[in-house]
Amino acid sequence: MLPAVRFSPFHEQRQVSVINWANFISQCFNGLVLGALLALISSGLTIIYGTLGVLNLAHGAMFMLGGYAGWVAYTYTGSFIVAVIAGSLFVMVVGLVMEQLIIRHFYSRPHEDQLLVTFGLGIVFVEAVRFFFGSLSKTVPPPAPLTGITQLGFMVYPTYRIGLLFIIAVALFLLYWVLYRTRIGMIVRAGIEDAVMVDSLGINVYRVFMLVFGIGAMAAGFAGIVNAPVVSVAPDVGDAILVQTFVVVVIGGVGSFPGAILGGLIAGEIISLTSMVNPAYSYVMLFVAMTLVLVLRPRGLLGSVGRE
Repeated sequence: MLPAVRFSPFHEQRQVSVINWANFISQCFNGLVLGALLALISSGLTIIYGTLGVLNLAHGAMFMLGGYAGWVAYTYTGSFIVAVIAGSLFVMVVGLVMEQLIIRHFYSRPHEDQLLVTFGLGIVFVEAVRFFFGSLSKTVPPPAPLTGITQLGFMVYPTYRIGLLFIIAVALFLLYWVLYRTRIGMIVRAGIEDAVMVDSLGINVYRVFMLVFGIGAMAAGFAGIVNAPVVSVAPDVGDAILVQTFVVVVIGGVGSFPGAILGGLIAGEIISLTSMVNPAYSYVMLFVAMTLVLVLRPRGLLGSVGRE
C-alpha cells in the first residue's frame, strides 16, 4: 500500500516511481498467474454446483487442506512432485467421503441447509488443522529447476511463477479433456442438464455425483499445494480465496467451465492492477466488476440458463 504522505513535495514523485511501465507489466503477469489459480479453483466449484446444485462453502478449506497435505508429504519425502500428488489425492478422498456421508443427504434440501452444512464442514476442517499443526504458517519450497528468477528481456520474474502458469494451464487442459472428450465427461455434462434423464438411462447418477464432487475437491487441493511456494500455507488461507472464487463463478457464469477460466483471468487482473494503485481497493473493484456483470448479464459472461 502506498504510504499516506500529506502536503509533501515527494508524494508525487513516489507515485510516479511506483506506477510505471515495468511495474505495470509485472503486475499484469502477477494477475495472469493469480487469475489462472482462481480459474482452477473456480472450475472445481462450478463443476460441483453445475452438476449437484450444491454451493460448497468448504471449497476454500479444501484448498487449505491440499496445501497442508502436500506440506506433510514434502516434509517426509523432500519431493515436490510427491507433495503435489499427495495433496491432490488426499483432498479428493476427503471430497469423496464428504459427499458419501454428508452432502448426499442434502441434494433435495433447501440451499440454506447446503450452505450451513458446508460452511460448518469448512470450520471443522480449519479448526482440525489448527489443532494438529498450530496457527503458524508452513512453507513449501519450489522444486529446484524452478527456483530463482528468470530474465525475460524487459523484466525479471520469479521462475516458479512462470512454471506455475504452465502447471495450471496443463491442469485446466486435463480437466477440459475429461469433461468434454471422455464418456464420464459426457455423463457429467448430461447430468448438469437433466439428472433425471441420465438416471433413467440406467446410469448410477449418485456414483457420478460422488466422482464429480471428488474431482472438484481435487482441483482445489491441487491448487492449494502448487500455490504453497508462492503463499505460505496457514489455516485461514482458504477464507480469502473462497470469496474470490465465488466472485469468479458469478462473473464467468455458474456451471460454465470456460466461464470459470474467463472469470478467473478477469478477477486476477483486476486484483493485481488495482493493488498497484491501492491494495485497499482491490476487493472493491472486484465486487464492482461482479455487480456490473450481474446488472448487464445476470447469468454471467458465459453462463446459460440452468438450474436455479
